[in-house]
Amino acid sequence: MDVSVVIPLFNERESLGELVAQLHQVCGSQGWTYEVLLIDDGSTDGSWAEIERLAATDGRVKGIRFGRNYGKSPALNVGFAATHGQVVVTMDADLQDDPNELPELVRMVRVDGFDLVSGWKQKRHDPLSKTIPTKLFNWATRRVSGVKLHDFNCGLKAYRADVVKAIEVYGEMHRYIPYIAHKEGFRRIGEKVVQHHARKYGRSKFGLDRFINGFLDLLTIHFVHRFGRKPMHFFGAFGTLMFVVGFLSAAWVIGEKLWHVYVMKQPAPRVSDQGLFFVALTSMIIGVQLFTAGFVAQLVSRNAADRDHYRITGKVGL
Repeated sequence: MDVSVVIPLFNERESLGELVAQLHQVCGSQGWTYEVLLIDDGSTDGSWAEIERLAATDGRVKGIRFGRNYGKSPALNVGFAATHGQVVVTMDADLQDDPNELPELVRMVRVDGFDLVSGWKQKRHDPLSKTIPTKLFNWATRRVSGVKLHDFNCGLKAYRADVVKAIEVYGEMHRYIPYIAHKEGFRRIGEKVVQHHARKYGRSKFGLDRFINGFLDLLTIHFVHRFGRKPMHFFGAFGTLMFVVGFLSAAWVIGEKLWHVYVMKQPAPRVSDQGLFFVALTSMIIGVQLFTAGFVAQLVSRNAADRDHYRITGKVGL
């Protein structure tokens, strides 16, 4: 199969028929063999009934329904697992993404050799309350990830099939799929300016809290990909540093007292009367706790089911 189109949705019944019709027109004009996977993330507005109707009249339309609203990332993850196409395209169901962008996105993957092509909504039909935080979010993500994209959160993306089969999208990590793919070794990541339409039906399902959650998720994914298989390197390093600083500080306080008493033959204040002693004691306690946390995390990582799971791209002589 040439192309799989994965569309996560939540309460988008009014737009589904129009979106699927547009996809049939575009994909059919390209002569592709294709499938449209509609992932219903626990809709309550009759979206699933509409998906059943569309699937009953066309075998290229397929649906997966969640029992409740889990979020966009789980919907994408389940959709990726169900795809059969050589190129996988994701898009939103609210008609803000233009299906006419698909031919060029697919061409960039199949002909130009990109692993992933992300859409860039250069001109957005959103209020300033969304566009300004989005720009800040994309700037921070570029700095942390090293992936030079203008619009990480654009739902319109195209992937080679082995990319979506190699990555796991969970929590709210759909914003960082290019970063996740980059960490998995897929370095050919491109970008294409795409048209952004104003919402035609319903209302946005995301509030401003997504930017706060997005920042926390960025820190999480950066930590997991850097230290997920070696947590002792993170906790152990900081723990050792804290303990050494505390130990040296305590040694300084005690050594200063001994110097005054036995060398200078002068009375010296009690060790427990000096603030530096308590700073040293606290540093050593925190250092031991961090080191212990790293040791426990390393044991958990060692027993993880996927600890020896690696993406192998070739073999010779085996």
